Amino acid sequence: MFHKNIKLVLAAVLIALGIWQFTENNIGNGIFLILLTFFPIFLYFKNEIILLAFLKLRKQDFEGAKRWLDKIKNPEGVLVKKQQGYYNYLHGLMVSQTNLNQAEKFFKKAIELGLSMDMDLAVAKLNLAGIAMSRRRKIEATNLLNEANKLDKQNMLKEQITMMKQQLKKI
Repeated sequence: MFHKNIKLVLAAVLIALGIWQFTENNIGNGIFLILLTFFPIFLYFKNEIILLAFLKLRKQDFEGAKRWLDKIKNPEGVLVKKQQGYYNYLHGLMVSQTNLNQAEKFFKKAIELGLSMDMDLAVAKLNLAGIAMSRRRKIEATNLLNEANKLDKQNMLKEQITMMKQQLKKI
């Protein structure tokens, strides 16, 4: 994993090499180098370690995802703000099975830092609503469920939200 500034320097060097190839009348090489700059720029905004952790989490391999996330030693220095949000979001998803106190901290920090996709934000708020519900904080859970419902535009979480609202009525 490269530092975020090294990725930008690498992109600048590739663009400079591409322009140099254009001046040398090597048009094909120049086009290839300019296209090659999209990889470091993409990896600047989407960290490769976080992408690999998402893949492991998708396969329900929590240990593998934790190993990938543990490779990030200093998230504040290495990651962009949105990536820090996803770093905390992934930690919250993994810890939510065992430790609700830590999971709540991770989800709140992820929401504070920001998540790119509304669906991820809805899942984080849904998990926070579940934690609030387990601690008998009915008003907070209701607010979080309503926010999650607004963010869930494809109705993928509709069943979970309605189930949690029914459980809230019993409290």
